[in-house]
Amino acid sequence: MKLLIIFLAITTIALFSFNCKKSKPTQQIPISDAQIQVGVLTSGLSHPWELLWGPDNFLWVTERDGKVSRIDPKTGNLTLVANINDVVSRGEGGLLGMALHPDFSTVPEVYVAYNYLKESSYTEKIVKYTYNGTTLSNPIVLLDNIAANTFHNGCRLLISSEKKLFISTGDAGNQPLSQNINSTSGKILRINLDGTIPSDNPVSGNPIWSFGHRNAQGLVFGNGLLYSSEHGPNTDDEFNVIRKGINYGWPDVHGFCDENSEKDFCSKNNVAEPLKAWTPTIAVSGIDFYNSDFIPQWKNSVIMATLKDESLYQLKLNPAGDAVADVTKIISGDFGRLRDVCIAPDGKVYLVTGNGSNDKVIVISKKL
Repeated sequence: MKLLIIFLAITTIALFSFNCKKSKPTQQIPISDAQIQVGVLTSGLSHPWELLWGPDNFLWVTERDGKVSRIDPKTGNLTLVANINDVVSRGEGGLLGMALHPDFSTVPEVYVAYNYLKESSYTEKIVKYTYNGTTLSNPIVLLDNIAANTFHNGCRLLISSEKKLFISTGDAGNQPLSQNINSTSGKILRINLDGTIPSDNPVSGNPIWSFGHRNAQGLVFGNGLLYSSEHGPNTDDEFNVIRKGINYGWPDVHGFCDENSEKDFCSKNNVAEPLKAWTPTIAVSGIDFYNSDFIPQWKNSVIMATLKDESLYQLKLNPAGDAVADVTKIISGDFGRLRDVCIAPDGKVYLVTGNGSNDKVIVISKKL
């Protein structure tokens, strides 16, 4: 065990590295006033996508080739619970987002999004499974015929306190679909947990909640608001508050309404601007909301993983949650691409890398 103590100005930042299952962690220097330790919980994953904390107090993870697994956060032991046969992984496609029913102990339902071949057409669908304590069974298709591609498939799943399922979808490489309210591509969708359409959706009988998205890869609730992270092209990655029935501009608007052509489109179409945008892009990915006393410096923050920038960010919010007050890198560089992040009830932060080979689950906790 090695201890590296670094004094930065007045604040002491201590980083503690320890040995975990399968892989020795890389020491990191967080640019933060939080005193944390970083380690590798487990490794050997291939193209993981979703990492979430389950109501059963296990980590759940998806891999793009179709695997769903549970990870013991105490030991790092990984147990396969499903290998979904009709998943077809192409480029960025495959098994993507996942959510667990909030009442999992009595309603053990698992919701997943994945790409498959419908006849010869690459397609995305949302499927509900039942977990019997060992495996996933009884698949029920909730939503189908979402356009898919080797890129821009979304797709995050999130269940609200009202038990509505939110789904982010990409434009599937067909940009005009994002502005087409008759298409489910380039949208945030909202459906009931049985696949029906909520009666209070913006358009009757339509699963669309918001539109004009390019490729949103993060969804989380906090401060009573729904936040998303979204990939831009070469400019303007976005961090947004998602509101009912609102247009987010893509492909006519990149980031803020600051170009002349964008100003005209924004005015005519009631476009919502992001809370934050990044140019050049950093490839924003999974997000989670931190409001624990465990690391008090991070309270009321969205923690965000990035791929291209290979960093984990703290987006400190204002008290109302409708503005980003400060941005801080927590860790950067040594783990490669970071695909997703989840916050445990005890305040520990878990990350999953997205390098494609021997991917890892990283745990961040408070210095002992």
